[in-house]
Amino acid sequence: MVQQSPYGAWESPITVDMVAAADGRPGYLGAVGSELWWTEPRPDEGGRRALMRLKADGTVESVLPAPWNVRNRVHEYGGRPWAGAIGEDGSPVIVFTNFDDQRLYVFEPDRWRDPLPVSPAPRAPGGLRWSDPVVDMERFEAWAVMEEHTGPHPTDVRRVLASVDLTSYGEDARVRELTDDSYRFLTGPKVSADGGSVAWIAWNHPHMPWDETELRVAEVTGDGKLIETRTVAGGGGESIAQVEWSRDNTLVFASDRTGWWNLHWIDPLTLESGAVHEAEAEFAGPMWDLGKAWFGILASGDIAAVHGRGEGRLGVFDAWDRTMNLVEGPWTEWAPGIAAVGDRVYGLAASAATGYEVVEVDTMAGTTRVVAAEHKDTVDPTYYPVPEHRTFTGVGGREIHAHVYPPRNPEYEGSEGELPPYAVWVHGGPTSHVRAVLDMELAYFTSRGIGVVEVNYGGSTGYGREYRERLRERWGEVDVEDCAAVARALAAEGTADPARIAIRGGSAGGWTAAASLTSPASQGVYACAVVKYPILDLSGWTGNDTHDFESQYVYSLVGPPEVLEERSAERSPVHHADRIEVPFILLQGLEDEVCPPAQAEKLLQAVAGRGVPHAYRTYEGEQHGFRRDATIVDAVLAEHALYAEVFAFPGPDFDLELRP
Repeated sequence: MVQQSPYGAWESPITVDMVAAADGRPGYLGAVGSELWWTEPRPDEGGRRALMRLKADGTVESVLPAPWNVRNRVHEYGGRPWAGAIGEDGSPVIVFTNFDDQRLYVFEPDRWRDPLPVSPAPRAPGGLRWSDPVVDMERFEAWAVMEEHTGPHPTDVRRVLASVDLTSYGEDARVRELTDDSYRFLTGPKVSADGGSVAWIAWNHPHMPWDETELRVAEVTGDGKLIETRTVAGGGGESIAQVEWSRDNTLVFASDRTGWWNLHWIDPLTLESGAVHEAEAEFAGPMWDLGKAWFGILASGDIAAVHGRGEGRLGVFDAWDRTMNLVEGPWTEWAPGIAAVGDRVYGLAASAATGYEVVEVDTMAGTTRVVAAEHKDTVDPTYYPVPEHRTFTGVGGREIHAHVYPPRNPEYEGSEGELPPYAVWVHGGPTSHVRAVLDMELAYFTSRGIGVVEVNYGGSTGYGREYRERLRERWGEVDVEDCAAVARALAAEGTADPARIAIRGGSAGGWTAAASLTSPASQGVYACAVVKYPILDLSGWTGNDTHDFESQYVYSLVGPPEVLEERSAERSPVHHADRIEVPFILLQGLEDEVCPPAQAEKLLQAVAGRGVPHAYRTYEGEQHGFRRDATIVDAVLAEHALYAEVFAFPGPDFDLELRP
C-alpha cells in the first residue's frame, strides 16, 4: 500500500554502495581479429580501468589484474588507451597505456602475460604520455599521440605523432617522431586500408576542438616516414570531430560546416568532396578525449552512426538508397564508442531503465543482442526515475532543453498539500550535455522524494552549433539564467517547492552552481548548493593556472585577454562572496590538475567569517572527477546530509559539520 510521507523522508532500497558500484561505464570498444575488447571501471579497486576481452567462444575475461590501470592523461582528460592487432601466429598483440607511469606497454595475452614497457621512462613523473594508438604489424610499431612535458609548467608541453618500436623494452625503448609540433593538439593516426596514407585531426590555441580543427593527411613511405603532409578540410571556423577511411581510400568525416556535425566525404588526392548525409541532427560531439567514435564504416560501405538532436540514437546509413535507418531496440542512448567489424556494429547503449551495455547489431540480419556488461537490476526498477523531456522558455524567449525527474518510489507519495524539493543538476564542460540514461546517483535522491532536473543550458552540445555558441563570451550569464529559468518554471507550475530548490554541479557545472549563488539573475532561487571540483575565479583559470588543453578555453567562453579581468571581476563567485546567503558544500579532489584545489580555497577565504554555513571536503588520490568508491560514497552522503538539514527532513547518519 502506498503511504503518505514528507518528501525527502522516503525509505529507499537504493544505497550509496549501489551508487558507487554503478559509477562509470564501459569505454573504448575495439576489435582485435574476431574478438571485441574494451575498458571497464573498477570503483572498488581504486577507480582503475580494467581491460576486458570478449573471446570468440563468447566468454568475457578481465585481461590484466590490479594494479594495471588502462588509462592515460593526455590533455589530462585522457583518451583511447589501447590498441590491438593479430600477430603472425594468429594471437592478439596489445599495446596500452598504464595510468601510474603513463608509459606505453606491449603484451601478447595468449603467449606471455607480463606487459613490457616500450616507451621511454619520462624524465619527470608522468612527463611523457601516450594516447589513441594504432598497431603497425608490418613494422611492429605502435603509432600514437605523444605528449611531452618539457618544463615545470602545465603549458610547457609539445605534442606530435610518434611511433614506438615494440621490440625494444625499458631503457632500450626507441621512439621515432612522425610529425613536427607545429600543431598544439592532434588526434591519433588513422591508416588507410592499403597502408599508404594516414589521416588525423589537428588544431591550435586559442581554438578548442569544437571551434575549429583541420583534417590533415600524409603519405607513408616504405620505411614508415610521413611525407606530403597537408590539410585537406577544416579551418576557417569549421569543426571536424572524427575521420575514417573507406575501402576506396576516400575519407569520411564529421564536420559542422552546415551548422550541425554531419557526415561528409573527400578524396584527399583530387579534393573532390561532398555530403554523405545532411540533417538537422548531430552525428558527432565535443572531442573532450581522444579516440571517440560516433560512426564506423561497415564492410558493405554502409555507415553506422550515433546521431540525433539532444539524444544519441544508432542508425545505419544505407549507401545505396541514401537513407538513415534507426536500429530498433530498448536503448534510447548510444555513447560515442562505435566499433564496426565486417557488417556487425558494436556499441555502448543505455536507456532510462538500464545502464550502458555492450551491444552487437547484425546489420544484415537486423538483429541486436547484449554481448557484455549486461545490465542487472539491483533493485526493483519501479524505484528508477522516469525522465520527462521538456523545453522551457528562457530570457528573450530562447529555448532551454532539460530532463525532469519527479520523485518516484512505489511505496510512498508526498504529504497532502506538500510540494517536493528539487535539485537542479548542472553538467560539466560546459561544452557538453547530459543524456537521459539510468543514473543510480540520481535514483538515490528521487527514490527518497527529492526531484531532479538536468538542464542542457545554452552552450550545451547536441542541438547544433548555434545553440552551443549561445555561451560564447557569456559563461556565467546564459548558463546561470537558463538554470534559474527552469527552476522558476518548475516552481511556478507547482512541480517544485519554491522554497526548497538546490543547485549542484561539478567542474564547469560547479562554476555555474557557485555563480548561481552570487549572480543577480538567480538571487533568491536556490536554498543551498553542492559545488564539486569547481572553477571559481575565471582570471585564475588561464595559462599555467590550469592544464594546457583548457588554458585558453576561457577566452571563447568569457572574452579575450583585454576584457577577461573585468568580466572575471563581474562574474566570478570569489569576487562576490558577500552575495552568498545560503548553505553550500565544496567537494574537491586534491590531485586535480584541471580545477586545482586553489580554486575552491579562494572561495573559502572569501566567505570566511561571513556566517554562511558551509563545509569543505577533500579527497586524496582523486583527480578531476571522483572514481574511488569511498569518495563517491562520502560525496553522496554529504549532499544528502546538506539537503536534509536545509530542507528539514530526516537525513543519513553522516556528520557534515556545516560551519559559518
